[in-house]
Amino acid sequence: MSESEAEAPELAFAEDDRGLLPAVAQDATSGDVLMLAYVNREALERTRETGLAHYYSRSREELWQKGATSGHVQHVKEVRVDCDGDALLYRVDQEGGACHTGFGSCFYRTVDGETVGDRVFDPDDVYEE
Repeated sequence: MSESEAEAPELAFAEDDRGLLPAVAQDATSGDVLMLAYVNREALERTRETGLAHYYSRSREELWQKGATSGHVQHVKEVRVDCDGDALLYRVDQEGGACHTGFGSCFYRTVDGETVGDRVFDPDDVYEE
């Protein structure tokens, strides 16, 4: 059996009560890394069913669809799994900005604090306090 005919890989969800895997969202066209979030089985299932990125919020302890509030949804073109089955890559077409701070990517600054990304929307116009 060739690699392309192999069975779907086993996913190594964490063995705690939340059962999470890290998921990196990457722009399918540019290759830019947009964000890192976490998924549980339900989030992955909803993503595959709807074609829209779903994640699990560790702070709110709930499933969420990216862009449900802001309208800045992620259309998932492909979900890849790493060699160990313990991380996912969502290749997406991003509408608007990926970061809740208004930047196109959550990785908009260097470790020294230099801003290297562009703000694409004003979060005060999108999110209520």
